[in-house]
Amino acid sequence: MPNYRLVLQFEGTRYHGWQVQPNGISVQEVIEKAVEATIGKRVRVLGCGRTDAGVHAEEYVANFTADSDLAPERMMGAINSRMPEDIAVLSCDIVPDDFHATHGVKLKTYRYTIATGPIRPVLDRNFVHWVRSPLDVDAMRRAAECLVGEHDFASFVTEHNPEKDTVRTITRLDITTDGRTIRILVEGNGFLYNMVRTIAGCLIAVGRAQRKPEWVKEVLDERDRTKASATAPARGLTMVKTVY
Repeated sequence: MPNYRLVLQFEGTRYHGWQVQPNGISVQEVIEKAVEATIGKRVRVLGCGRTDAGVHAEEYVANFTADSDLAPERMMGAINSRMPEDIAVLSCDIVPDDFHATHGVKLKTYRYTIATGPIRPVLDRNFVHWVRSPLDVDAMRRAAECLVGEHDFASFVTEHNPEKDTVRTITRLDITTDGRTIRILVEGNGFLYNMVRTIAGCLIAVGRAQRKPEWVKEVLDERDRTKASATAPARGLTMVKTVY
């Protein structure tokens, strides 16, 4: 059976993340129903990782195998014709049988976007976290330096199981500005539940001068979630891309 790979883009505002949930609609559920309507059979669509409710994606990779002779372009067109306005299939191709969207991931990139200033964002309100006060970006950059590399990120995971491996490698953490917009770009070999949002929350606390830059290193070393700041809201987070 052909193994179809999809690259999706979605606005996560009204979804309970990627993974099928008992208490609300998910992106995975929408895609699986569209594929079923297209080929007449229910299939399991695998994703490159779960996302929190409200999180967006620019290039989310998924795959499924199906007993179908539809060419990729026809499969893509058929699925897109059944998509709501906040989800789209950007590309579709047939990949080797051993391609697995979840297990084959080498690197993921996320972006957290912050809007600062006294005026609440309106047009992009679903894609940014608004912070009224100005932020010290230089202090945030100094604080972020200690997070690059391989570390135990137990302090940055919301659901912590002591037996679960919480060691991850961040290969890149850049903070850029554009007017009143601040973007935190994080690349790594994998991310724990709420990890990027907790990192963003800690860096915002530093930017507000609520904490010193060196405090983030202390949080990292403690391996204790209670030492970190509150998790930043989901709306500011976007999965940018995945590398296989």
